[in-house]
Amino acid sequence: MDSENILEMRGITKRFPGVVALDDVTLQVRRGEIHAICGENGAGKSTLMNVLSGIYPHGTYEGDIVLDGESVEFRSIRDSERRGVVIIHQELALSPFLSIAENIFLGNEQASRGVIDWNETNEAAARLLERVGLSERPDTRVVDIGVGKQQLVEIAKALSKEVRLLILDEPTAALNDEDSTHLLGLIRGLREVGITSIIISHKLNEIRSIADTTTIVRDGRTVETVSMHGAEPVSEERLIRGMVGRPLDNRFPAHTPTIGDEVLRVEDWTVHHPIDQARKVVDGASIAVRRGEIVGLAGLMGAGRTELAMSLFGRTYGSRISGRVYKAGVEISVHTVQDAIEHGIAYATEDRKRYGLNLIDTIQHNISAAAIAKVSRHGVIDAGEEARTAEQYRRDLNIKTPSVTALVGKLSGGNQQKVVLSKWIFADPDVLILDEPTRGIDVGAKYEIYTIINRLADAGKAVVFISSELPELIGTCDRIYTLSQGRVTGEVARADATQELLMRYMTMEKDVIAR
Repeated sequence: MDSENILEMRGITKRFPGVVALDDVTLQVRRGEIHAICGENGAGKSTLMNVLSGIYPHGTYEGDIVLDGESVEFRSIRDSERRGVVIIHQELALSPFLSIAENIFLGNEQASRGVIDWNETNEAAARLLERVGLSERPDTRVVDIGVGKQQLVEIAKALSKEVRLLILDEPTAALNDEDSTHLLGLIRGLREVGITSIIISHKLNEIRSIADTTTIVRDGRTVETVSMHGAEPVSEERLIRGMVGRPLDNRFPAHTPTIGDEVLRVEDWTVHHPIDQARKVVDGASIAVRRGEIVGLAGLMGAGRTELAMSLFGRTYGSRISGRVYKAGVEISVHTVQDAIEHGIAYATEDRKRYGLNLIDTIQHNISAAAIAKVSRHGVIDAGEEARTAEQYRRDLNIKTPSVTALVGKLSGGNQQKVVLSKWIFADPDVLILDEPTRGIDVGAKYEIYTIINRLADAGKAVVFISSELPELIGTCDRIYTLSQGRVTGEVARADATQELLMRYMTMEKDVIAR
Protein backbone atom coordinates (compact mmCIF):
# COMPACT_ATOMS: atom_id res chain seq x y z
CA MET A 1 0.00 0.00 0.00
CA ASP A 2 1.15 3.56 -0.78
CA SER A 3 2.55 5.09 2.43
CA GLU A 4 0.77 8.34 1.52
CA ASN A 5 -2.58 6.59 1.95
CA ILE A 6 -4.15 6.32 5.37
CA LEU A 7 -7.01 4.19 4.00
CA GLU A 8 -7.66 1.78 1.18
CA MET A 9 -10.93 -0.08 0.65
CA ARG A 10 -10.59 -2.87 -1.95
CA GLY A 11 -13.38 -4.61 -3.80
CA ILE A 12 -16.08 -3.82 -1.25
CA THR A 13 -19.37 -5.58 -2.05
CA LYS A 14 -22.38 -5.35 0.28
CA ARG A 15 -25.70 -7.10 -0.33
CA PHE A 16 -29.10 -6.67 1.27
CA PRO A 17 -32.14 -8.85 0.48
CA GLY A 18 -32.97 -8.12 -3.15
CA VAL A 19 -30.40 -5.32 -3.47
CA VAL A 20 -26.67 -5.09 -4.21
CA ALA A 21 -25.87 -1.84 -2.38
CA LEU A 22 -22.12 -1.88 -3.13
CA ASP A 23 -20.53 -3.67 -6.08
CA ASP A 24 -16.73 -3.99 -6.04
CA VAL A 25 -16.13 -0.46 -4.73
CA THR A 26 -12.56 0.77 -4.34
CA LEU A 27 -11.55 3.86 -2.35
CA GLN A 28 -8.13 5.34 -1.58
CA VAL A 29 -7.74 8.25 0.87
CA ARG A 30 -4.46 10.09 1.34
CA ARG A 31 -3.21 10.97 4.79
CA GLY A 32 -4.19 14.46 5.94
CA GLU A 33 -6.53 15.23 3.05
CA ILE A 34 -10.21 16.13 2.85
CA HIS A 35 -11.75 13.47 0.61
CA ALA A 36 -15.30 14.01 -0.64
CA ILE A 37 -17.68 11.26 -1.70
CA CYS A 38 -20.63 12.29 -3.84
CA GLY A 39 -23.37 10.46 -5.65
CA GLU A 40 -27.12 10.28 -6.06
CA ASN A 41 -29.40 9.32 -3.21
CA GLY A 42 -29.12 5.55 -2.75
CA ALA A 43 -25.80 5.34 -4.63
CA GLY A 44 -24.16 3.57 -1.67
CA LYS A 45 -22.15 6.39 -0.06
CA SER A 46 -23.44 5.94 3.49
CA THR A 47 -23.37 2.16 3.15
CA LEU A 48 -19.68 2.33 2.24
CA MET A 49 -18.93 4.43 5.32
CA ASN A 50 -20.97 2.08 7.52
CA VAL A 51 -18.76 -0.76 6.28
CA LEU A 52 -15.64 1.27 7.08
CA SER A 53 -16.77 2.18 10.60
CA GLY A 54 -17.84 -1.34 11.59
CA ILE A 55 -21.57 -0.65 11.70
CA TYR A 56 -21.74 -3.38 9.07
CA PRO A 57 -19.22 -5.70 10.72
CA HIS A 58 -16.51 -7.72 9.07
CA GLY A 59 -18.03 -10.84 7.61
CA THR A 60 -21.21 -9.14 6.39
CA TYR A 61 -19.49 -7.78 3.27
CA GLU A 62 -16.86 -8.86 0.76
CA GLY A 63 -13.56 -7.08 0.25
CA ASP A 64 -10.73 -5.68 2.37
CA ILE A 65 -10.09 -2.57 4.46
CA VAL A 66 -6.50 -1.45 4.93
CA LEU A 67 -5.76 1.26 7.53
CA ASP A 68 -2.24 2.62 7.94
CA GLY A 69 -0.91 -0.25 5.84
CA GLU A 70 -2.56 -2.90 8.02
CA SER A 71 -5.56 -5.02 7.12
CA VAL A 72 -8.33 -4.43 9.68
CA GLU A 73 -11.50 -6.32 10.56
CA PHE A 74 -13.86 -4.03 12.46
CA ARG A 75 -16.66 -5.99 14.12
CA SER A 76 -18.26 -2.97 15.80
CA ILE A 77 -18.12 0.80 15.87
CA ARG A 78 -16.05 0.57 19.07
CA ASP A 79 -13.40 -1.35 17.14
CA SER A 80 -13.09 1.41 14.55
CA GLU A 81 -13.07 4.16 17.17
CA ARG A 82 -10.20 2.46 18.98
CA ARG A 83 -8.21 2.89 15.75
CA GLY A 84 -9.18 6.57 15.50
CA VAL A 85 -11.97 6.19 12.92
CA VAL A 86 -15.01 8.25 13.99
CA ILE A 87 -18.23 8.58 12.00
CA ILE A 88 -20.88 11.31 12.31
CA HIS A 89 -24.11 10.20 10.70
CA GLN A 90 -26.55 12.24 8.68
CA GLU A 91 -29.25 10.96 11.04
CA LEU A 92 -28.31 12.34 14.43
CA ALA A 93 -27.74 9.81 17.21
CA LEU A 94 -28.14 11.89 20.36
CA SER A 95 -30.12 11.08 23.50
CA PRO A 96 -32.72 13.88 23.62
CA PHE A 97 -33.29 14.01 27.37
CA LEU A 98 -29.62 14.04 28.34
CA SER A 99 -27.62 17.24 28.45
CA ILE A 100 -25.24 18.33 25.72
CA ALA A 101 -22.26 17.47 27.95
CA GLU A 102 -23.68 14.03 28.78
CA ASN A 103 -24.17 13.33 25.07
CA ILE A 104 -20.66 14.42 24.16
CA PHE A 105 -19.06 12.05 26.68
CA LEU A 106 -21.62 9.22 26.55
CA GLY A 107 -19.55 6.03 26.57
CA ASN A 108 -16.42 8.09 27.13
CA GLU A 109 -17.23 9.49 30.59
CA GLN A 110 -14.86 11.81 32.43
CA ALA A 111 -14.58 9.63 35.52
CA SER A 112 -12.17 8.68 38.27
CA ARG A 113 -12.53 5.34 40.06
CA GLY A 114 -15.95 4.88 38.53
CA VAL A 115 -17.29 8.29 39.63
CA ILE A 116 -18.08 10.88 36.98
CA ASP A 117 -16.40 14.25 37.50
CA TRP A 118 -19.21 16.57 36.43
CA ASN A 119 -17.10 19.72 36.75
CA GLU A 120 -14.53 18.30 34.34
CA THR A 121 -17.31 16.97 32.09
CA ASN A 122 -19.00 20.35 31.77
CA GLU A 123 -15.72 22.27 31.44
CA ALA A 124 -14.44 19.93 28.73
CA ALA A 125 -17.80 20.11 26.94
CA ALA A 126 -17.72 23.91 27.09
CA ARG A 127 -14.30 23.93 25.42
CA LEU A 128 -15.54 21.65 22.66
CA LEU A 129 -18.71 23.71 22.16
CA GLU A 130 -16.59 26.84 21.80
CA ARG A 131 -14.47 25.04 19.23
CA VAL A 132 -17.51 24.24 17.07
CA GLY A 133 -19.05 27.67 17.62
CA LEU A 134 -22.06 26.66 19.72
CA SER A 135 -22.95 29.06 22.54
CA GLU A 136 -25.37 26.78 24.42
CA ARG A 137 -24.65 25.83 28.04
CA PRO A 138 -23.27 22.29 28.45
CA ASP A 139 -26.13 21.39 30.81
CA THR A 140 -28.81 22.25 28.20
CA ARG A 141 -30.90 19.23 27.22
CA VAL A 142 -30.54 18.17 23.59
CA VAL A 143 -34.34 18.07 23.20
CA ASP A 144 -34.41 21.83 23.81
CA ILE A 145 -32.15 22.78 20.89
CA GLY A 146 -32.83 22.68 17.15
CA VAL A 147 -31.60 20.06 14.72
CA GLY A 148 -28.88 22.36 13.37
CA LYS A 149 -27.39 22.87 16.82
CA GLN A 150 -27.66 19.14 17.44
CA GLN A 151 -25.40 18.60 14.42
CA LEU A 152 -22.78 20.80 16.06
CA VAL A 153 -23.06 18.71 19.24
CA GLU A 154 -22.34 15.63 17.11
CA ILE A 155 -19.21 17.35 15.76
CA ALA A 156 -18.10 18.21 19.30
CA LYS A 157 -18.70 14.60 20.36
CA ALA A 158 -16.46 13.35 17.57
CA LEU A 159 -13.72 15.80 18.49
CA SER A 160 -13.77 14.54 22.09
CA LYS A 161 -12.31 11.25 20.84
CA GLU A 162 -8.78 10.57 19.60
CA VAL A 163 -9.88 10.94 15.99
CA ARG A 164 -7.45 10.37 13.13
CA LEU A 165 -9.93 9.67 10.34
CA LEU A 166 -13.17 11.64 10.66
CA ILE A 167 -16.17 10.60 8.52
CA LEU A 168 -18.89 13.23 8.12
CA ASP A 169 -22.14 12.21 6.41
CA GLU A 170 -23.87 15.39 5.18
CA PRO A 171 -22.48 17.47 8.07
CA THR A 172 -23.86 20.81 6.86
CA ALA A 173 -27.23 19.57 5.58
CA ALA A 174 -29.14 21.16 8.46
CA LEU A 175 -26.94 24.26 8.81
CA ASN A 176 -27.37 27.74 7.41
CA ASP A 177 -24.68 29.36 5.28
CA GLU A 178 -22.92 31.07 8.19
CA ASP A 179 -22.71 27.91 10.31
CA SER A 180 -21.75 25.82 7.28
CA THR A 181 -18.86 28.17 6.58
CA HIS A 182 -17.76 27.92 10.20
CA LEU A 183 -17.89 24.12 10.14
CA LEU A 184 -15.99 23.85 6.85
CA GLY A 185 -13.34 26.13 8.33
CA LEU A 186 -13.15 23.80 11.31
CA ILE A 187 -12.63 20.80 9.02
CA ARG A 188 -9.84 22.69 7.23
CA GLY A 189 -8.29 23.39 10.63
CA LEU A 190 -8.38 19.67 11.44
CA ARG A 191 -6.51 19.02 8.19
CA GLU A 192 -3.80 21.43 9.31
CA VAL A 193 -3.19 19.35 12.45
CA GLY A 194 -3.06 16.09 10.47
CA ILE A 195 -6.60 14.79 10.82
CA THR A 196 -7.94 13.17 7.65
CA SER A 197 -11.60 13.75 6.79
CA ILE A 198 -14.03 11.93 4.52
CA ILE A 199 -17.04 14.11 3.80
CA ILE A 200 -20.25 12.98 2.11
CA SER A 201 -22.15 15.93 0.71
CA HIS A 202 -24.76 16.75 -1.90
CA LYS A 203 -23.72 20.41 -1.88
CA LEU A 204 -21.47 20.52 -4.91
CA ASN A 205 -20.26 24.06 -4.29
CA GLU A 206 -19.22 22.87 -0.83
CA ILE A 207 -17.29 19.94 -2.28
CA ARG A 208 -15.51 22.21 -4.75
CA SER A 209 -14.55 24.64 -1.99
CA ILE A 210 -13.19 22.17 0.57
CA ALA A 211 -12.25 18.82 -0.99
CA ASP A 212 -8.75 17.87 -2.08
CA THR A 213 -10.02 14.74 -3.83
CA THR A 214 -13.51 13.59 -4.79
CA THR A 215 -14.75 10.07 -5.45
CA ILE A 216 -18.01 9.73 -7.37
CA VAL A 217 -20.23 6.71 -6.67
CA ARG A 218 -23.18 5.70 -8.86
CA ASP A 219 -25.49 2.70 -8.42
CA GLY A 220 -23.17 1.10 -5.88
CA ARG A 221 -20.04 1.38 -8.03
CA THR A 222 -17.04 3.70 -8.12
CA VAL A 223 -17.30 5.91 -11.20
CA GLU A 224 -14.09 7.90 -10.83
CA THR A 225 -11.80 9.70 -8.39
CA VAL A 226 -10.66 13.20 -9.34
CA SER A 227 -8.18 15.64 -7.90
CA MET A 228 -9.85 18.97 -7.11
CA HIS A 229 -6.52 20.81 -7.48
CA GLY A 230 -5.62 19.69 -10.98
CA ALA A 231 -4.65 21.87 -13.91
CA GLU A 232 -8.32 22.28 -14.85
CA PRO A 233 -10.91 23.16 -12.20
CA VAL A 234 -13.56 20.48 -11.61
CA SER A 235 -16.91 22.06 -12.42
CA GLU A 236 -20.24 21.26 -10.79
CA GLU A 237 -21.46 20.08 -14.19
CA ARG A 238 -18.62 17.53 -14.33
CA LEU A 239 -19.60 16.19 -10.89
CA ILE A 240 -23.28 16.05 -11.84
CA ARG A 241 -22.55 14.08 -15.00
CA GLY A 242 -20.62 11.56 -12.94
CA MET A 243 -23.33 11.32 -10.29
CA VAL A 244 -26.40 10.96 -12.49
CA GLY A 245 -24.87 9.80 -15.77
CA ARG A 246 -26.32 12.78 -17.59
CA PRO A 247 -26.07 16.59 -17.46
CA LEU A 248 -28.66 18.57 -15.54
CA ASP A 249 -28.91 21.71 -17.63
CA ASN A 250 -31.38 23.32 -15.26
CA ARG A 251 -31.40 22.60 -11.53
CA PHE A 252 -35.01 23.79 -11.18
CA PRO A 253 -37.88 22.67 -13.43
CA ALA A 254 -39.60 25.43 -15.37
CA HIS A 255 -42.90 26.39 -13.77
CA THR A 256 -45.57 28.96 -14.58
CA PRO A 257 -47.82 29.32 -11.53
CA THR A 258 -51.58 29.69 -11.61
CA ILE A 259 -52.29 31.56 -8.40
CA GLY A 260 -55.80 31.80 -7.00
CA ASP A 261 -57.49 33.08 -3.87
CA GLU A 262 -55.90 33.31 -0.45
CA VAL A 263 -55.98 30.00 1.42
CA LEU A 264 -54.09 30.72 4.63
CA ARG A 265 -53.37 33.95 6.47
CA VAL A 266 -51.51 34.26 9.76
CA GLU A 267 -51.66 37.56 11.65
CA ASP A 268 -49.53 38.82 14.53
CA TRP A 269 -48.34 35.32 15.44
CA THR A 270 -46.16 35.26 18.57
CA VAL A 271 -44.52 32.22 20.14
CA HIS A 272 -42.44 32.04 23.30
CA HIS A 273 -39.68 29.53 24.01
CA PRO A 274 -41.03 26.35 25.66
CA ILE A 275 -38.48 26.54 28.51
CA ASP A 276 -37.50 30.21 28.74
CA GLN A 277 -41.02 31.58 28.44
CA ALA A 278 -39.85 35.18 28.62
CA ARG A 279 -38.06 34.81 25.28
CA LYS A 280 -39.96 35.28 22.02
CA VAL A 281 -38.90 32.95 19.23
CA VAL A 282 -41.61 34.23 16.84
CA ASP A 283 -42.50 37.87 17.26
CA GLY A 284 -45.66 39.26 15.66
CA ALA A 285 -45.21 37.40 12.37
CA SER A 286 -47.80 37.81 9.60
CA ILE A 287 -47.77 35.79 6.39
CA ALA A 288 -50.26 34.72 3.71
CA VAL A 289 -50.29 32.08 0.99
CA ARG A 290 -52.70 31.63 -1.91
CA ARG A 291 -53.97 28.67 -3.85
CA GLY A 292 -51.41 27.43 -6.38
CA GLU A 293 -48.63 29.49 -4.80
CA ILE A 294 -45.26 28.37 -3.43
CA VAL A 295 -44.16 30.73 -0.66
CA GLY A 296 -40.68 30.50 0.84
CA LEU A 297 -39.48 31.20 4.37
CA ALA A 298 -35.84 32.28 4.53
CA GLY A 299 -33.78 32.95 7.63
CA LEU A 300 -30.56 32.13 9.45
CA MET A 301 -30.50 29.53 12.21
CA GLY A 302 -32.57 30.80 15.13
CA ALA A 303 -34.64 33.11 12.93
CA GLY A 304 -37.85 31.27 13.89
CA ARG A 305 -38.82 29.53 10.63
CA THR A 306 -39.30 26.03 12.05
CA GLU A 307 -40.78 27.43 15.26
CA LEU A 308 -43.37 29.35 13.23
CA ALA A 309 -44.26 26.25 11.21
CA MET A 310 -44.50 23.89 14.17
CA SER A 311 -46.55 26.27 16.26
CA LEU A 312 -49.04 26.66 13.40
CA PHE A 313 -49.28 22.89 13.11
CA GLY A 314 -51.25 22.19 16.27
CA ARG A 315 -48.95 24.15 18.57
CA THR A 316 -46.37 21.36 18.50
CA TYR A 317 -43.72 23.87 19.58
CA GLY A 318 -43.65 26.78 21.98
CA SER A 319 -45.59 28.35 24.83
CA ARG A 320 -47.78 31.42 25.34
CA ILE A 321 -48.79 31.37 21.67
CA SER A 322 -50.98 34.22 20.41
CA GLY A 323 -52.24 35.51 17.08
CA ARG A 324 -54.89 34.62 14.52
CA VAL A 325 -55.07 32.06 11.73
CA TYR A 326 -57.53 32.37 8.84
CA LYS A 327 -58.47 29.68 6.32
CA ALA A 328 -60.17 31.11 3.21
CA GLY A 329 -60.99 34.24 5.19
CA VAL A 330 -62.56 32.45 8.17
CA GLU A 331 -60.71 32.39 11.51
CA ILE A 332 -59.83 28.85 12.62
CA SER A 333 -58.39 27.18 15.71
CA VAL A 334 -55.18 25.16 15.42
CA HIS A 335 -54.72 24.29 19.08
CA THR A 336 -54.02 20.62 18.34
CA VAL A 337 -52.50 18.60 15.52
CA GLN A 338 -55.93 17.12 14.85
CA ASP A 339 -57.33 20.67 14.50
CA ALA A 340 -54.64 21.53 11.95
CA ILE A 341 -55.16 18.35 9.91
CA GLU A 342 -58.95 18.76 9.93
CA HIS A 343 -58.50 22.29 8.59
CA GLY A 344 -56.32 20.96 5.77
CA ILE A 345 -52.91 21.99 7.11
CA ALA A 346 -50.00 19.55 6.92
CA TYR A 347 -46.41 19.91 8.13
CA ALA A 348 -43.53 17.81 6.76
CA THR A 349 -40.86 18.17 9.43
CA GLU A 350 -37.14 18.79 8.93
CA ASP A 351 -36.43 16.24 11.67
CA ARG A 352 -37.87 13.15 10.03
CA LYS A 353 -36.18 10.78 12.50
CA ARG A 354 -37.82 12.23 15.61
CA TYR A 355 -41.12 13.61 14.33
CA GLY A 356 -41.75 12.51 10.76
CA LEU A 357 -41.56 8.74 10.68
CA ASN A 358 -41.94 5.53 12.64
CA LEU A 359 -38.56 4.05 11.81
CA ILE A 360 -39.42 0.56 13.06
CA ASP A 361 -42.54 0.31 10.88
CA THR A 362 -42.97 -0.31 7.15
CA ILE A 363 -43.02 2.20 4.32
CA GLN A 364 -46.61 1.16 3.65
CA HIS A 365 -47.81 1.94 7.18
CA ASN A 366 -45.88 5.23 7.35
CA ILE A 367 -47.42 6.55 4.13
CA SER A 368 -50.98 5.89 5.29
CA ALA A 369 -50.44 7.07 8.86
CA ALA A 370 -51.81 10.63 8.51
CA ALA A 371 -54.92 9.59 6.56
CA ILE A 372 -55.69 6.08 7.73
CA ALA A 373 -59.41 6.53 7.06
CA LYS A 374 -58.70 6.72 3.32
CA VAL A 375 -57.55 3.08 3.30
CA SER A 376 -60.12 1.80 5.79
CA ARG A 377 -63.60 0.30 5.48
CA HIS A 378 -65.92 0.45 8.48
CA GLY A 379 -62.97 1.14 10.76
CA VAL A 380 -60.86 -1.75 9.43
CA ILE A 381 -57.71 -1.08 7.39
CA ASP A 382 -57.85 -2.50 3.87
CA ALA A 383 -54.30 -3.87 3.65
CA GLY A 384 -54.55 -4.35 -0.11
CA GLU A 385 -55.61 -0.75 -0.73
CA GLU A 386 -52.93 0.48 1.66
CA ALA A 387 -50.29 -1.51 -0.24
CA ARG A 388 -51.51 -0.26 -3.63
CA THR A 389 -51.39 3.33 -2.38
CA ALA A 390 -47.87 2.92 -1.02
CA GLU A 391 -46.71 1.29 -4.25
CA GLN A 392 -48.08 4.23 -6.25
CA TYR A 393 -46.07 6.69 -4.17
CA ARG A 394 -43.00 4.44 -4.35
CA ARG A 395 -43.15 4.75 -8.15
CA ASP A 396 -44.18 8.41 -8.33
CA LEU A 397 -41.52 9.65 -5.91
CA ASN A 398 -38.90 7.09 -6.98
CA ILE A 399 -38.42 5.67 -3.47
CA LYS A 400 -35.53 3.22 -3.82
CA THR A 401 -36.65 0.07 -2.04
CA PRO A 402 -37.35 -3.50 -3.14
CA SER A 403 -40.72 -3.48 -1.35
CA VAL A 404 -43.13 -1.15 0.45
CA THR A 405 -43.08 -3.66 3.31
CA ALA A 406 -39.44 -2.73 4.05
CA LEU A 407 -38.78 -0.90 7.32
CA VAL A 408 -38.38 2.86 6.92
CA GLY A 409 -35.37 2.81 9.24
CA LYS A 410 -33.48 0.74 6.66
CA LEU A 411 -33.83 3.41 3.95
CA SER A 412 -31.27 6.11 3.20
CA GLY A 413 -32.02 9.59 4.52
CA GLY A 414 -33.19 10.89 1.17
CA ASN A 415 -35.59 8.01 0.66
CA GLN A 416 -36.94 8.51 4.19
CA GLN A 417 -37.67 12.11 3.25
CA LYS A 418 -39.64 10.93 0.23
CA VAL A 419 -41.75 8.74 2.54
CA VAL A 420 -42.50 11.80 4.71
CA LEU A 421 -43.63 13.70 1.62
CA SER A 422 -45.73 10.75 0.45
CA LYS A 423 -47.49 10.60 3.81
CA TRP A 424 -48.61 14.20 3.69
CA ILE A 425 -49.40 14.28 -0.03
CA PHE A 426 -51.66 11.26 0.54
CA ALA A 427 -53.45 13.19 3.30
CA ASP A 428 -54.49 15.68 0.57
CA PRO A 429 -54.12 18.94 2.55
CA ASP A 430 -54.98 22.42 1.29
CA VAL A 431 -51.82 23.88 2.84
CA LEU A 432 -48.57 21.90 2.86
CA ILE A 433 -45.71 23.26 4.96
CA LEU A 434 -42.41 21.70 3.84
CA ASP A 435 -39.54 22.20 6.27
CA GLU A 436 -36.18 21.55 4.53
CA PRO A 437 -37.75 18.94 2.22
CA THR A 438 -34.55 18.40 0.23
CA ARG A 439 -32.12 18.29 3.16
CA GLY A 440 -29.58 15.54 2.52
CA ILE A 441 -30.93 14.72 -0.94
CA ASP A 442 -28.76 14.68 -4.06
CA VAL A 443 -29.22 17.02 -7.02
CA GLY A 444 -31.03 14.47 -9.19
CA ALA A 445 -33.56 13.61 -6.46
CA LYS A 446 -33.95 17.29 -5.61
CA TYR A 447 -35.16 17.92 -9.14
CA GLU A 448 -37.77 15.21 -8.62
CA ILE A 449 -38.91 16.83 -5.36
CA TYR A 450 -39.19 20.25 -7.02
CA THR A 451 -41.29 18.70 -9.76
CA ILE A 452 -43.59 17.14 -7.16
CA ILE A 453 -43.94 20.49 -5.37
CA ASN A 454 -44.84 22.18 -8.65
CA ARG A 455 -47.45 19.50 -9.31
CA LEU A 456 -48.96 20.12 -5.90
CA ALA A 457 -49.18 23.86 -6.59
CA ASP A 458 -50.70 23.18 -10.02
CA ALA A 459 -53.35 21.05 -8.28
CA GLY A 460 -54.35 24.11 -6.26
CA LYS A 461 -52.41 23.44 -3.07
CA ALA A 462 -50.85 26.28 -1.13
CA VAL A 463 -47.22 25.40 -0.37
CA VAL A 464 -44.99 26.95 2.30
CA PHE A 465 -41.35 26.04 1.61
CA ILE A 466 -38.68 26.43 4.32
CA SER A 467 -35.08 26.07 3.17
CA SER A 468 -31.60 27.10 4.27
CA GLU A 469 -30.43 27.14 0.64
CA LEU A 470 -31.18 30.53 -0.89
CA PRO A 471 -30.70 29.39 -4.54
CA GLU A 472 -33.33 26.71 -3.87
CA LEU A 473 -35.85 29.27 -2.60
CA ILE A 474 -35.15 31.64 -5.49
CA GLY A 475 -35.43 28.83 -8.04
CA THR A 476 -38.63 27.36 -6.62
CA CYS A 477 -40.78 29.94 -4.83
CA ASP A 478 -43.20 32.55 -6.17
CA ARG A 479 -42.70 34.76 -3.14
CA ILE A 480 -40.26 34.65 -0.23
CA TYR A 481 -40.68 35.96 3.32
CA THR A 482 -37.51 36.62 5.28
CA LEU A 483 -37.26 36.24 9.05
CA SER A 484 -34.72 37.55 11.54
CA GLN A 485 -34.90 37.02 15.29
CA GLY A 486 -38.46 35.80 15.01
CA ARG A 487 -39.70 38.76 12.98
CA VAL A 488 -40.78 38.99 9.36
CA THR A 489 -38.35 41.48 7.85
CA GLY A 490 -39.14 41.26 4.17
CA GLU A 491 -41.45 39.96 1.46
CA VAL A 492 -39.79 39.52 -1.93
CA ALA A 493 -41.31 38.48 -5.26
CA ARG A 494 -39.46 35.82 -7.23
CA ALA A 495 -38.58 38.27 -9.99
CA ASP A 496 -36.83 40.55 -7.47
CA ALA A 497 -35.15 37.88 -5.35
CA THR A 498 -31.37 37.71 -5.17
CA GLN A 499 -29.19 36.05 -2.54
CA GLU A 500 -27.77 39.42 -1.58
CA LEU A 501 -31.20 41.01 -1.06
CA LEU A 502 -32.51 38.06 0.94
CA MET A 503 -29.40 38.02 3.14
CA ARG A 504 -29.79 41.73 3.80
CA TYR A 505 -33.32 41.17 5.11
CA MET A 506 -32.32 38.00 6.98
CA THR A 507 -29.78 39.96 9.04
CA MET A 508 -31.98 42.97 9.84
CA GLU A 509 -32.67 43.96 13.41
CA LYS A 510 -36.10 45.53 12.80
CA ASP A 511 -39.16 44.71 10.75
CA VAL A 512 -38.93 45.95 7.18
CA ILE A 513 -41.56 44.92 4.64
CA ALA A 514 -40.15 44.98 1.12
CA ARG A 515 -42.56 44.61 -1.72
